[in-house]
Amino acid sequence: MPRLPLPQRSLTYPEVGATARRPLPPGYEHLEAQAVLGRGERVFRDASERLSTWQLHRGAGLRVRASTPRAEQGSVVLLQWGRLFRAPCRVVEVELGLRLVGFAYGTLQGHPERGEERFAIEWRDDDAVLLTIAAFSRPATWWARLGAPVSRLVQRHLTGRYLRAL
Repeated sequence: MPRLPLPQRSLTYPEVGATARRPLPPGYEHLEAQAVLGRGERVFRDASERLSTWQLHRGAGLRVRASTPRAEQGSVVLLQWGRLFRAPCRVVEVELGLRLVGFAYGTLQGHPERGEERFAIEWRDDDAVLLTIAAFSRPATWWARLGAPVSRLVQRHLTGRYLRAL
């Protein structure tokens, strides 16, 4: 059976949008991380622009092929790391506030995991600008289940790279 084009693939989990709420859904591995990027409006605007245009992902060493130049509701993105890791995702939520900018994407058929990841840039009242990442995931394939400990290490490694990319 031929593989579906990315835009036609379905999300692989039912809890769409759950990274915006706490607690994260049960039955998944959870990941939450945060970094202070600096202070003030200029830092917030620069970081928001870089996040929205996939530069956070590129800066972390991923190859990004996206259906839109900016993360938009419904955008489809194929993230690649090295030759083996291919991760098709769809943007399921976008936030464009005065002091909060972010998006979440969910896994599509063909992704080795099932779940969602959210990236948010927040300009707090104390003038600090933070990058927050929240994710829930579990293996979607037999080989991902077999390599689950390695997958967790890779996810944590990539999260660290994201936090340093902006």
